[in-house]
Amino acid sequence: MTRLVAGVDSSTQSCKVVVRDADTGALVRTGSAPHPDGTEVDPAAWEDALDRALAAAGGLDDVAAIGVGAQQHGMVCLDDAGSVVRPALLWNDTRSAQAAADLVAELPGGAAEWARAVGSVPVASFTVTKLRWLAEQEPAAATRTAAVCLPHDWLTWRLAGAGSLEALATDRGDASGTGYWSPSSGEYRPDLVKLALGTLPHLPSVRGPAAPAGETSTGAVLAPGTGDNAAAALGLAAGPGDVVVSIGTSGVVSAVAAHPSADPTGTIAGFADATGAFLPLVCTLNAARVLDSAARVLSVSHGELARLALSAPAGAGGLVLVPYLEGERTPNRPDATGALHGLQLATMSPAHLARAAVEGLLCGLADGIDALTAAGIDVRRVLLVGGGARSEAVRRIAPLVFGVPVAVPEPSEYVADGAAVQAAWVLSGASEPPVWRIGATDTYEGDADPTVRERYAEVRDLISRRP
Repeated sequence: MTRLVAGVDSSTQSCKVVVRDADTGALVRTGSAPHPDGTEVDPAAWEDALDRALAAAGGLDDVAAIGVGAQQHGMVCLDDAGSVVRPALLWNDTRSAQAAADLVAELPGGAAEWARAVGSVPVASFTVTKLRWLAEQEPAAATRTAAVCLPHDWLTWRLAGAGSLEALATDRGDASGTGYWSPSSGEYRPDLVKLALGTLPHLPSVRGPAAPAGETSTGAVLAPGTGDNAAAALGLAAGPGDVVVSIGTSGVVSAVAAHPSADPTGTIAGFADATGAFLPLVCTLNAARVLDSAARVLSVSHGELARLALSAPAGAGGLVLVPYLEGERTPNRPDATGALHGLQLATMSPAHLARAAVEGLLCGLADGIDALTAAGIDVRRVLLVGGGARSEAVRRIAPLVFGVPVAVPEPSEYVADGAAVQAAWVLSGASEPPVWRIGATDTYEGDADPTVRERYAEVRDLISRRP
């Protein structure tokens, strides 16, 4: 008898659901629904989108297990009754940048001690910095906060019937992005929560990678869920030598590793993954929206943007776009603006601007690959995913910038796929997650052009601050 599992991707922009065969991974049906824009969102909007996406995917009546993957870091505060205290602050909300700097300074040992304690140095994306912002800017809301959880924790809890606060559960992958859970020890750091918020609210229990977290009203087993990056790695079955580069709302460079990392510079976030291993990761705020913005400026489609970029020479004749259009997380420049350098009569063309946009986006991600390499991560190929990977220009230019072969798997909802893999794993009770072979992979290769990155390195620090 065929058993079905569902995987959810509650991302920044939308909620996607896939329903797959638990044994083969074959796709049975899908559904999706949009999320509202903004860097703070009432979690009820996520639940509404999930309900609509599940309905579009045929519901859960015949689904044996479900896993939820969602955007990392978001701060969901609940009161004693389990009601949401204020709209959730999302990962891309940078208003806690000063709080991040203050927390780093206040912990004896500074950045190095943060990295040792939780594998990462806090930046505005992390939950711990948002808690400090809440304590300082909305003290009444901070006082009402009885529990703090993450987007995937909250959705899983709601699917389980939203019982007591003690029923809140998370996994090590998402917990590692809070800034107060240690991948190396596998434990929360209550002292860091109190440093940020001033009090110690209830925190979700951290379940094992294949431990159930309850069940839905239809009797489907709930997997522990995880953050989006850990879910994508699971969905891609990333292995040694693979670096996953995801070009979505954010840009993510990550690799599965056997040992935890602790980078005192803050470039690498030392996260855990969804299997019991680790997921050193570099994240940029600016990714696919750089392509969206360039297409809008040039009044062209994404297909035409790619054609224009590929018609221009490598290096765009010296034109460089530093794409800090929303500030930046890596490097940690939340107040930075983007910059365009090297304008000449010859480069004032749509083709050169298109090429500069693609190369600027890729150079920022290549810096992330360099950081992983410097940390001892083996980089043999890049697995390129996300909406930006659909651009032919991105696919063909990426190996010239990254300097390694670039494999582009068949388009799929890899975060939702990973959540479905986790659901099948919980259902099976096996010691290892299933590995599904889903779709073909196209590989792009080419000789690296070091001048592109050299020119980018010359100008990436010549930025301005928001007025």
